[in-house]
Amino acid sequence: MDRRKFIAGSAFAAAATAVPVHASKKAARGPALLTVTGAISRSNRGPLDPALDQMMAKQKIKFDKAYAFDFAVLSALPSVTIRPTLEYDAKAHALSGPLLADVLAAAGARLADSSRLLLRAVDGYAVYLSIADMRKYGFIVATHLDGQPMPLGGLGPLWALYDADRFAELAAMPLNQRFGQCPWALYHIEVQAA
Repeated sequence: MDRRKFIAGSAFAAAATAVPVHASKKAARGPALLTVTGAISRSNRGPLDPALDQMMAKQKIKFDKAYAFDFAVLSALPSVTIRPTLEYDAKAHALSGPLLADVLAAAGARLADSSRLLLRAVDGYAVYLSIADMRKYGFIVATHLDGQPMPLGGLGPLWALYDADRFAELAAMPLNQRFGQCPWALYHIEVQAA
């Protein structure tokens, strides 16, 4: 099977699956963009279905329950804007979206200082993130770049990142090394208990 066709088809299939979400008073009506699993107390979808959740199954993700967010529900959470210099064009850009901590709270994540997160992108890139780093760097789940929703096929539709320019230890790094913990095209977060 052609990997590019698989990834594109899987991303489309994942985006086309409507999942009800309860982070706001109205049920979500759009496709699920972000699925949170693991140590969470709220859920709005059942277990992984290997037939319908193809991309997650191919990436060896397993869960009995999950909390799925669509674009409208993520956009309804309080938003912050950061302006990091990005490695792709060496220019500062405005990225906005909810704090990652707020997204996890909406899913009822049970976070201890020793907990960690596994952030996954649609291309299979995955990175572990400590709760301490999430809080220290003020990670957001960016939904907008320079005032526009981020498209799939670019850096979106979701990007977990921080403002590297605000932290001396990150700003001192070469630009292409500042965002290793920041997967673009984020679609899954596993909350791992201590």
